[in-house]
Amino acid sequence: MLSKRIHATWFGIHFFLITAVCFAGIFSLIAEGATILPSALDKYARKAELTAAFVLGKEAAASSTVRQGIATYLHAAGIQAGYSFFAPNIPSYHKLIFELYHEDGRVEYESPHVSGNAAALRLASLLDRLADNRYEPLREVVVKMLAFSVWQERPDVKKIRATFGAVNAPDISDFEHGKGESFQPMFSYDFSLREGQKR
Repeated sequence: MLSKRIHATWFGIHFFLITAVCFAGIFSLIAEGATILPSALDKYARKAELTAAFVLGKEAAASSTVRQGIATYLHAAGIQAGYSFFAPNIPSYHKLIFELYHEDGRVEYESPHVSGNAAALRLASLLDRLADNRYEPLREVVVKMLAFSVWQERPDVKKIRATFGAVNAPDISDFEHGKGESFQPMFSYDFSLREGQKR
């Protein structure tokens, strides 16, 4: 009998924490205006989000054993975050665009080519990593390798400008007004042909 009570109590606490995490995520989206709900609800959603954060111990000091205990349990159980990353809140992704300058003055725009879904997934993962400041020393080398593979298919190209940036999906109000994705450049490199090599 005692064992059943312990299991029921544990289940109740676990389910309560899952519910609190999910509500915190939902209220956060409403407060940020990322839903189709009226903006008049934003301030109430912010208060509800703070209440959910309090229940989860996030308002306590970082050294609090209650906060640390709840955070440890949430991470161990894999319930530390809700599912707010699904549509309509689509996260941004990264894109690499090559401007190809031909000998005859033409300019073309290309993206790195891959064959197969697995390679496309690896390329997307690589591009996301390049946005991280920890990978800054490797950026130019990786971008140069990708540019060189494009140049090999078009030997008449004399210069390649590689522009890396984030592609952001429109928010709900922009989408309703017919706006599409926006490209925000982060960095670029110029590679010019010299004695058959890229530099």
